[in-house]
Amino acid sequence: MAKNDCVFCKIIAGEIKNKFLYESDKVAAFRDVRPIAPVHVLIIPKEHIESMNDLAENHKELVGEMLLAAVKIAKDLNIASGGHKLLIRTGRHGGQEISHIHLHLLGGAKLSEGIHPIE
Repeated sequence: MAKNDCVFCKIIAGEIKNKFLYESDKVAAFRDVRPIAPVHVLIIPKEHIESMNDLAENHKELVGEMLLAAVKIAKDLNIASGGHKLLIRTGRHGGQEISHIHLHLLGGAKLSEGIHPIE
């Protein structure tokens, strides 16, 4: 997917309006429009990176900031103490639907413990 066709890049550029729960010069976070948990936040890099397979050594700080943003948001949304799940899907078989790295922060209820294969 080209960067100009990417829905997340359009959100970052302001072409699609969204309310950010967190924003820095490198990372933004917002609620998922199709939540699978009471709290479902997407944390994305502002740089267009299609998947985890496209990460390079120079992305270490960026990935660290994404994880730290998840911790801050979990605390801000009062789900940190009860627990939450962080999920990154990679590629078609991994369930990645949008070709732009995104970290799912899921919480607000007891979540399933395993990963169940798609039949």
